[in-house]
Amino acid sequence: MRLLVVEDAEDLGLAIRRHLERQGHLVEWARDGADASQLGETGDFDAVLLDLNLPTRSGTDVLERLRARRRPVPVLVMTARGEIDDKVRHFQLGADDYLVKPFDFRELDVRLAALLRRHGGGAAAELRLGNLVFDGAARRARIGDRPVELSGREYRLLEYFVQGRGRVLSKEQILDHLVGLDEEIGLNAVELYVSRLRKKLEGSDFEIRTIRGLGYVAEIAR
Repeated sequence: MRLLVVEDAEDLGLAIRRHLERQGHLVEWARDGADASQLGETGDFDAVLLDLNLPTRSGTDVLERLRARRRPVPVLVMTARGEIDDKVRHFQLGADDYLVKPFDFRELDVRLAALLRRHGGGAAAELRLGNLVFDGAARRARIGDRPVELSGREYRLLEYFVQGRGRVLSKEQILDHLVGLDEEIGLNAVELYVSRLRKKLEGSDFEIRTIRGLGYVAEIAR
C-alpha cells in the first residue's frame, strides 16, 4: 500500500516510516502541513496517517482541505490530544479513525489494516493466479504450498504486477511505485528488482514478460 505519513517529530516520523516500510508499504513522509496538503491533494495514496500539531498548517486544516476537495483517501489521525471533544470534532470533519499518542505499533497496525479493509484496500481474500497464491491481507505469497520469501520492496513489486496484470507497466511506473520521493534510484534498478522477483517466482504460473521498449507485463502462463 502507498501511505502518506504526516509527522513533524523527526524521531517518531522516522520510526513510523521504517516500521511501515518493513511491512512492505511504500511510505511518503511529510514533515509539515503545507507539504502534507500538497502531497495529499495531488498524490495517489491508500491512506493518510495524520498528526494534528504541525508547522505551517495544522493537521486539522489539512484534513479539512482534503475533504473540501472531495479526496476519498482514508485518514487516520495520530495525536496526543485525547479529549473527547477533539475526537468528535475530527470525526465530524472527515477523519476515519483516531489514535492517541503514545501508541503501540501493534495498535497502529491493526487500526491501519481495519481502515484499509473498510475502504477496499490491502485485505482482500487470497487471489489465485494459477499455482501462485497472493494473500493481500497477510502480505505474503506462496507457490502451491511453498512460501515465497520476499523483501518489502519485492512484495510491493509483486503486488503491483498482480494489481496490474495483463497491462504493460513501464519502468517509470514501476519505479514510482517502488521508491519514495526522497530516494534516488535509477531506472536500471528496476531490471534488477524484476530479475530477483522472477527468480523467486520460478515454478509458478505467474509470468513476468519483458515488452521491449515498453516495459513489462505480468499474466498467468497458458
